[in-house]
Amino acid sequence: MMDEHPTPGWRKRRMKKRFAVYFGVAILGIAALAVIAGPYLNSQVSAALDRSIYKNLKNFTEVLDIVEKNYVEPVNAKNLLQGAINGMIKNLDPHSSFMTPEMYKELELETRGSFGGIGIEITIHKDVLTVVSPIEDTPAFQAGVKSGDKIMMIDGKSTKDINIMDAVKRLRGEKGTKVTISVLRGNENKLREFVITRAIIKVISVKHKLLDGGIGYIRVSSFQDKTADDLKKALREMTAKKEPLKGIVLDLRNNPGGLLNQSIEVSDIFLKSGGIVSTKGRSKGMESKVSARDKGDEFTAPMIVMVNEGTASAAEIVSGALQDNGRALILGTQTFGKGSVQTVIPLEDGSALKLTTARYYTPKGRSIQAEGIAPDVTVKYIRPGSNGEDEDHEPIREKDLKGHIKSAQEQAKPGEEADREGELLQKRLKNSELRKDLPLKRPFGDVNADNQLKAAVDMLKSWDIFKKNLVKN
Repeated sequence: MMDEHPTPGWRKRRMKKRFAVYFGVAILGIAALAVIAGPYLNSQVSAALDRSIYKNLKNFTEVLDIVEKNYVEPVNAKNLLQGAINGMIKNLDPHSSFMTPEMYKELELETRGSFGGIGIEITIHKDVLTVVSPIEDTPAFQAGVKSGDKIMMIDGKSTKDINIMDAVKRLRGEKGTKVTISVLRGNENKLREFVITRAIIKVISVKHKLLDGGIGYIRVSSFQDKTADDLKKALREMTAKKEPLKGIVLDLRNNPGGLLNQSIEVSDIFLKSGGIVSTKGRSKGMESKVSARDKGDEFTAPMIVMVNEGTASAAEIVSGALQDNGRALILGTQTFGKGSVQTVIPLEDGSALKLTTARYYTPKGRSIQAEGIAPDVTVKYIRPGSNGEDEDHEPIREKDLKGHIKSAQEQAKPGEEADREGELLQKRLKNSELRKDLPLKRPFGDVNADNQLKAAVDMLKSWDIFKKNLVKN
């Protein structure tokens, strides 16, 4: 939900946008969320629920009382209640959830792009906690931690069978506190130990590079509090050169989404007019429409947006807005297809409810829920030296998730609904096998190591010719 009513004054409203939702291993949240600062207007139980429901609550209280008094071991009533709430919400769709106070705080840290930690990107690689990359000028980077380092222990405790959330929790902490990590590097058989003092880590969601031929390359990894401002800064730095930019490549590949207001602001940077996004929910209060503002300083050079199966939610909003308005060509592969909006509703005890409240639509009224954005130019990513084997990769998208909100096409053919669990399992097994030897991180802005980026740059360098052929076809 976008400030409930994103009219011309939507930017001044008190609501703050947030994202969470973890999909797979070491992937940031796939979402477009809003946080309501106070009590949710429609959460007044007496008004929202049919009173007949309360009769069924008797069974719940009876079960709770029986478990609390008779379970073989003592139980925590609060944990039981939280588990019950979580089970209820999880039954709705893959993106609705109940967050404990600790989880809610973690959510806030991520969306701010600033938190206490050591400054590393991590993943589970071949069942081992592995450093994807140290972030430049952070304690981990300065200590000598390198990409590919296998973290075997954190503060003397083994990381065997650890999940990403637990690893993040153990690595993060207050500024000035210390954490010890023990790593294996390369083929070494002796652990390297790093004692690292935590600092405030600022995650950079926007990176840019001026490529040969006057092409600007901007990578947006997620939509955080200052993403739009950082993108404007990147454009200013690249356009400050003597030669004007011939075009811009906006890389949204593997961008899981983030703050909805930032996706709107980013779209507005490149649009003089036209719609950006609209939302529809169960009530009129959930209906909204946001359009671009003519500020007179929009970037107008030719533009290509790169997407893939990891492009989701808020990133799909940007892709759809620029595509529907004819502002940019979309290059890559079909996007994830998450077209729902979650509202984060803080509760009195510090916990929060993340609830799917609306669907969002592109300017032309397209719902991308369980469908995604189809690129104008399809170019599959080929890992250097793979001989094209990555083209056999079968991506997992929104439609593969159990309990997902169905697309209009799926709803129109209920009799043809198939059990996707076996198919999804096969995809995961195949992807795991195909991806096990992939490099942890591709070189940033390296045209020679990124066939999709090369295709985008080549198109922009010959834009006039390409545009004429496109019009003919």
